[in-house]
Amino acid sequence: SENQLVSHDQKTTIKTYKHSEDGRPNSLDPIKASSVYSSQLVVNIFDTLYSYKYLKRPYELKPNLAKAMPQVSKDGLTYVIEIKKGVLFTDHISFPGGVGREVIADDFVYSIMRTFDPSNNATGQWLWRDKIIGLNDWINNGANYNKEIPGLMALDDHTIQIKLNKPYSQLIYTLATAYSAIVPKEAVEHFGQRFGVSPVGSGPFVLDDFSDTVAYLTKNESFRQEPLNIHLEGFDSQLHEGLGFETLHMRSPPFIDKLEVHFIKESSSRWLSFNKSNEVQFTTLPKEKQNTVVESTDPLVLKQTIAQEFNSSFDLEAGFVYHGFNMLDPNFGDVGDEATKKRNKALRCAIRGAHDWNQKNRAFYFNLGTVFPGVIPPSLEEFDPNLSDESIRVNINHSNAILSQNDWYESNLPVFEYHTNTSALQKQFFEQMRGFLSSISYPNDKIIYKPHASFGQFNQAVKDRKAPFFYLAWTFDYPDAENVLQLFYGPNETPGSNNFNYKNPEFDRLYELSSTMPQSPERTEIYRKMNQMIIDDCVVISGLSRKKINLWHKNVITYPDREVVGGFHLKYVDIN
Repeated sequence: SENQLVSHDQKTTIKTYKHSEDGRPNSLDPIKASSVYSSQLVVNIFDTLYSYKYLKRPYELKPNLAKAMPQVSKDGLTYVIEIKKGVLFTDHISFPGGVGREVIADDFVYSIMRTFDPSNNATGQWLWRDKIIGLNDWINNGANYNKEIPGLMALDDHTIQIKLNKPYSQLIYTLATAYSAIVPKEAVEHFGQRFGVSPVGSGPFVLDDFSDTVAYLTKNESFRQEPLNIHLEGFDSQLHEGLGFETLHMRSPPFIDKLEVHFIKESSSRWLSFNKSNEVQFTTLPKEKQNTVVESTDPLVLKQTIAQEFNSSFDLEAGFVYHGFNMLDPNFGDVGDEATKKRNKALRCAIRGAHDWNQKNRAFYFNLGTVFPGVIPPSLEEFDPNLSDESIRVNINHSNAILSQNDWYESNLPVFEYHTNTSALQKQFFEQMRGFLSSISYPNDKIIYKPHASFGQFNQAVKDRKAPFFYLAWTFDYPDAENVLQLFYGPNETPGSNNFNYKNPEFDRLYELSSTMPQSPERTEIYRKMNQMIIDDCVVISGLSRKKINLWHKNVITYPDREVVGGFHLKYVDIN
């Protein structure tokens, strides 16, 4: 294989795996890992306390840097976590003598503190805000790293204690996110703001170079030896037979010497590179190539020539795509006097009623997507299969009626700005949306395309509340509906995760109530009530979960996952 380069001087084989993604990380600093692109690299450069079993579905947590699952008090308020001994940060000039030191419990405490240091503009605060004892006081008293937080302490070099204000059953999930990755204070202070492009961690790979187009990483030679038991990781012979996992059994990852992650936004370029023997070895199937690759959609079968040349996997994503309104926008939001709020809500509902998810599914997702009402998708246990589908049905007559009833006419409809990042595909999404709006007589000259040069700039416009309407995808940080519902929790307003800036006191009350509850039918019922509130307020046009088709070269041993497992799977890639 051209991806196995033999060094004639050392007589060794260097294994290089070339991954591809359709977007670029905004930062490699864990506290700013707000996209799947950032998260994927962060969990390979740094360590998290927990991760997920490689092949297990539904997803299941496992210890990573932690020695075991946490010890939890009976009241659910105190967590004690032991971490592994002898784990080293990679060598770097910021350490004495340039030699990486041991990772200790204090590093975890420092890493979480950084998230709540106001000077850092971190994006992951929503995970732990108001939950850890003393954290708010620490922030209000100046975020002094020399002051202790009673609920976040290192009991000794290898023992972490977390004390909560109230039970938080999702806490362990949060400790498997890129936001919780552990960083060394020395390197952060050495690089300052440049730490996001020059990260130093203790993960399976070391970053060599990072640009707008590619990240080059090398195997961390000092990474701890932990043999992979494929059976404990969820190996299923019916699903995974013939993909080469047996050759990984009881070997210690990482198995490759070099990892390249190429950021190729244009799908045609990515597909072209994938079809060359010496370029990228993995891709998701571009939408425009589905007719040439897929034999049938029900059941999903690839054409024989593709199946013979590449390995594949396909499943419903752990996430969904949606359109959202900024509820602070004067034209569409929940602002002004009661009469204005009522009229704006009618406008949002009318726009939603004109949106045709089935057409979007056919046009852009090869009819492989699953359309569902609300924001709790079918991949979550809390999904309600009996929920009314009224919010996802096209109803032009009803949309026109509520516009008329609320004194909306072509002459006074506001300018509709469609914000997105620049690409041919996003322009097609816009044109489709313009067609939907035209069906309710929305004036064409009032429907404005507002592209941003990159996803990062588009995302920043959303965070800066400059996008009244947007099209986004959400990939779960962890497999719990709370991770979706927090997108609508008032205190998480932008620049936090609530891009809608939705504020509903009753929703917030139920969110806070459910946040203290363990998984149960009672909690599921509350989740579903909250989901219905979002539907009733016409905050979001949702949704569709995509069935992505992953393809990779036959000489690569992998089971790619862009969702909950995310970048963790790259640690286990091998080249045959």
